[in-house]
Amino acid sequence: MKGEGDIINKQKLVAIVGPTAVGKTDISVEVAANLDGEIISADSMQVYRGMDIGTAKIQKHEMVSINGKAIPHHLLDILEPDESFSVADFQALARELIQKINERGKIPLLVGGTGLYVNAVIDPYNFTPQETDYDLREKLYAEGKCYGNEYLHQKLLSLDAETGKKLHPNDLRRIVRALEIYYQTGKPLSLIQKEHNCRIPYDLVMVGLYCDRDILYERINKRVDQMIEKGLIEEVQGLLKKGYSPKLNSMQGLGYRQIAAYLTGLLTKEEAIELLKRETRRFAKRQFTWFKRDKRIKWFNIIDFSQKIIYGQKITEYISRTLGSPVE
Repeated sequence: MKGEGDIINKQKLVAIVGPTAVGKTDISVEVAANLDGEIISADSMQVYRGMDIGTAKIQKHEMVSINGKAIPHHLLDILEPDESFSVADFQALARELIQKINERGKIPLLVGGTGLYVNAVIDPYNFTPQETDYDLREKLYAEGKCYGNEYLHQKLLSLDAETGKKLHPNDLRRIVRALEIYYQTGKPLSLIQKEHNCRIPYDLVMVGLYCDRDILYERINKRVDQMIEKGLIEEVQGLLKKGYSPKLNSMQGLGYRQIAAYLTGLLTKEEAIELLKRETRRFAKRQFTWFKRDKRIKWFNIIDFSQKIIYGQKITEYISRTLGSPVE
């Protein structure tokens, strides 16, 4: 039985999530300033150095609130584009940071739109390393190529429905990994995670940002145009000149994949830009679908994007009430 001390000793954690271009970056800075917090980026692309424009990475001058308070940001620019980085790596780094920020008497804010990264931190995801069976992996990928991704996804659903429901049918890498683990251990990944993990000791508050779909799509289209104006093409060109292959995981990210296709002659410039807009809109829809299933999230409708101070205050008041911390 848990005593009062178990509750008191829980680490505080705020998660601010939502689709791309909804305003998480700006609003989270204001919330962090109000709560005396520090921000941990939960973005699978912003960990890479030299990939700033295409990831809409926050810049130094933007890490300052309206009232002039500088907000520490973590897990940005920690890797070169050709370095490997897994969800398990992120989980370990983020959980270590959460503990250290709490020990400093600050509030950690996990901010981003990579749903799997967020859930890997706040939920009992276990990434038990297994020996890689390359023959099995090759066989599974061959099945996917022959019968389609949906075939493998349905196979996973029949063996491990809980994990399968969390993965998109096109997330072939994770589907194959989950199938590998099942065939190697005889247990579904979801069961292994439950067996090897206890409840994460966080006093957690989750906030989601959303807006009207047409407005969001308009913002996405405008953001892509602004990325092009800021030099996205030149950024990707520079990465290719440094020898980073378009096949790298980092270069498969939104913006980089499409512009690399243009620079290597597979698409025209206009085709690449339109494709980037369309795929970003689809990505935003998948993000919202992922997060809206989580009933722990308190949603805030962002109507006027110029009022980040007001939204920051409203969100701060909600978080403060829920965490039991006074608003300074």
